[in-house]
Amino acid sequence: MVDFKVRLLHKESPLGKSLLIAGLFVVALILEYSTPTEYVFGYLYTGPILLANSWLGRRGTFQATFVAVCLTMLNLVMPGGEVMKASTIASRAIAAIALIVTGVLSDRLRRSEEAIALTRAKLEAQEELSRVREDFASTLTHDLKTPLLGAIETLKAFEQEKFGAVSSAQQKVLSTMTRSHQTSLQLLETLLDIYRNDTEGLKLNLAPVDLAILAEEAASTLSELAASRRVYLSLNYGESDWRRSLWVKGDALQLQRVFTNLLVNAINHSRRGERVEIVLEPQASYQVVKILDTGAGIVPEQFSHLFERFYQGHSQRQAKGSGLGLYLSRQIIAAHGGIIWAENRVPFGAMFAFKLPVYPSQSSLTV
Repeated sequence: MVDFKVRLLHKESPLGKSLLIAGLFVVALILEYSTPTEYVFGYLYTGPILLANSWLGRRGTFQATFVAVCLTMLNLVMPGGEVMKASTIASRAIAAIALIVTGVLSDRLRRSEEAIALTRAKLEAQEELSRVREDFASTLTHDLKTPLLGAIETLKAFEQEKFGAVSSAQQKVLSTMTRSHQTSLQLLETLLDIYRNDTEGLKLNLAPVDLAILAEEAASTLSELAASRRVYLSLNYGESDWRRSLWVKGDALQLQRVFTNLLVNAINHSRRGERVEIVLEPQASYQVVKILDTGAGIVPEQFSHLFERFYQGHSQRQAKGSGLGLYLSRQIIAAHGGIIWAENRVPFGAMFAFKLPVYPSQSSLTV
């Protein structure tokens, strides 16, 4: 019943609200002027002031405050016939100050609440727009996979001469088209993974993994890309001249993607004839992997944006990427409890590196 009355008051017209505030003023006024002057009932005016602030806005709040202060101080001389005492004047002055403070603070509070509500509404609108965009992108990329897979299989069938003889020139064209479609498919899969990771979190299939094996496999897979760019790939184990195992507990498939992303990034930043180096450094608590290139390096203002989604930066890179590889790599390394970072080398070049916690049973697994 009480809740119904409150909702009814909120639905009243401005005139009804004004009449209610005036009625409360009358009640306080009767108590003020029907009792001796030393009894201060002016504090009761705080109720109408707060209601005016809530219902009538800033102007109504200041009007109600002004009237309340005037009525409180006017009771010193009206209805008259009483001797004014210093203590009574002080009490009413304090009451008047309290009413002024109530009016000012309630106005500030209302404006703060309005600003907070406006900011919240803007944030909710931005979140909803972002959610719609991501849902659209996720749906679009998922739907594009099927025609791409069909095109790739068709091109492979042509290459295998299932539809008739194919000349060497045509084989080269078909091979180029297949690689292009496969690159597009990889980009779509990366996009899908990123949207899925952002919404559902990255799901890992954890098992003991040797980072040295992943590094060797990634270097072997990308050897053709490096050769086509005239970039040399090498792998070493820091200060050691011997092959060493770097065991971690991780998802081999996801960590393989990190190696691939960082190596492709380094190859794309390297000029012809330069070298990209994979350095594996086992430490007491972490296994450290460094990808070194001798390119132009990283502009200082780019460091804070390197691992953001779709960020490509500005450099003399030989091939433009999608701006997703580093972002996905950060997601994967963070999900493994590791750290990924980048820094410039002296005198030139850049280093992208990550470190992962050492697998507890490393000693029993080391070859």
